[in-house]
Amino acid sequence: MTAIDAVLGRLSALHPKAIDLSLERIGRLLARLGDPHRSLPPVIHVAGTNGKGSTIAFLRAILEAAGRRVHVYTSPHLVRFNERFRLGQRGGGRLVCDDELVSVLGELERANAGQPITIFEIITAAGFVLFARHPADVVLLEVGMGGRYDATNVIEQPAVSVITPVSLDHTDYLGTAIEEIAREKAGILKRRVPAVVARQPLDALEVIERLAARLAAPLFVSGEQWHAHEEGGRLVFQDEDGLLDLPRPRLIGRHQIENAGTAIAALRAGRFALPMSAFEAGIAAADWPARLQRLGSGRLIRLLPAGAELWLDGGHNAGGGEVVAATLADLEERAPKPLALVCGMLDTKEPEPFLRHFAGLARRLIAVPVPGHERGRPPGMLAEVAGELGFEAEVAENVEAALASLAGTFDAAPRVLVTGSLYLAGDVLARDGTLPT
Repeated sequence: MTAIDAVLGRLSALHPKAIDLSLERIGRLLARLGDPHRSLPPVIHVAGTNGKGSTIAFLRAILEAAGRRVHVYTSPHLVRFNERFRLGQRGGGRLVCDDELVSVLGELERANAGQPITIFEIITAAGFVLFARHPADVVLLEVGMGGRYDATNVIEQPAVSVITPVSLDHTDYLGTAIEEIAREKAGILKRRVPAVVARQPLDALEVIERLAARLAAPLFVSGEQWHAHEEGGRLVFQDEDGLLDLPRPRLIGRHQIENAGTAIAALRAGRFALPMSAFEAGIAAADWPARLQRLGSGRLIRLLPAGAELWLDGGHNAGGGEVVAATLADLEERAPKPLALVCGMLDTKEPEPFLRHFAGLARRLIAVPVPGHERGRPPGMLAEVAGELGFEAEVAENVEAALASLAGTFDAAPRVLVTGSLYLAGDVLARDGTLPT
């Protein structure tokens, strides 16, 4: 057990619920620490169901290409806990080092003095302390869950608020209807602070628009105040300030055009003065692990037949399944290969809404456990759901066994997607030796 694991273990015991949405506990702790969240550089606050991480990756890449120092707070981590905190510096940021993170977490533990608090609230407070102590130009702040009562929502006056696509997820906490979830996500909107909104279901957009109107928050909505589309292998963005003709993102999938457009719209709505060269370089360079990431040189690809492709995506809800399946359908049209899924999910996620988007596209599904997670869905139950959707479904004890079982299964070298959980994706990256930096 590392020193980070030890302190996180103690902090996790301070509240009986892992998730208990409230601003009271973190507000109390931050007050004891001198309110570090009020000493931050301009904040871009990002909520939504899908696309938050990719949008932040585009924001970071563009800002860093302009020479800005960018602090970044995201969750969950894939392999190392430190991934949640990126400290801005000239020439690109760095993950917080173990010693500094342990020191800050220990400081927060002492300040909290044994009071009830969730682990996410402590982690968020740690981010505010770290970011207040290191000079930077911008903070990119990702909501953990929801928005209205998320620990990050103690930020009172961000430079711009962003809402990425809203979909059904975390229904036990946020509501079972898209309107309820949109209301929680829109809780990050602040009075007179510009808000950039990615393309949404109509019911979700109506909720967001009503709240923005009450707050007099200027609204910049995809398809209305701004547009992003692919044309001739390029990304074309247009708003009232003009048109940008940019490289196509290196991140795979049509949905990444929308995510990149959301990032561009946020920077323009927030009046960040950036040169055209920064948009060009940032859009081309942005990367985000486990989002349709092709694994081509690690040890796992060697378990598959020659010529096979191995892809990884942490998608786990209906919206995520829809965009990933659409991307794989595009790949199939350009370069046909039989598709197999290796899938593991948590029991907090509903497999049917996710998997149904792959029905008729994937020929086979192999269900695996999510290693090291007590809320993993039993693979047998996942395979049963897949079978009801028409998949040829089976179970394997781990990802390696699943990949090895595909030998000789198809007449041609397959395309394999490991998916269903960011926690599974993190385990795959660790096993493959492909670590986020």
